[in-house]
Amino acid sequence: MMQAMTAKELEYVADSMSNEDLLMKQCSIAAASITNVQLQQACSHMVDVHTQHYSTLLNALQQHQAMAPTQPQS
Repeated sequence: MMQAMTAKELEYVADSMSNEDLLMKQCSIAAASITNVQLQQACSHMVDVHTQHYSTLLNALQQHQAMAPTQPQS
């Protein structure tokens, strides 16, 4: 049985999502500005990889939301 995440774990997930979002944007910009087709494909692939990571983290948060306590824990 899964347990609800701690506040520290939630902060880590939020930071990781922020990092993945930044990496998606940077890879998208790189893919749009590079003229070498192989590098464009590599950057586009990295956008897909970081999008998948973001979705995985979002899914973890959504699962946590279903089991999280409604009152702050002391």
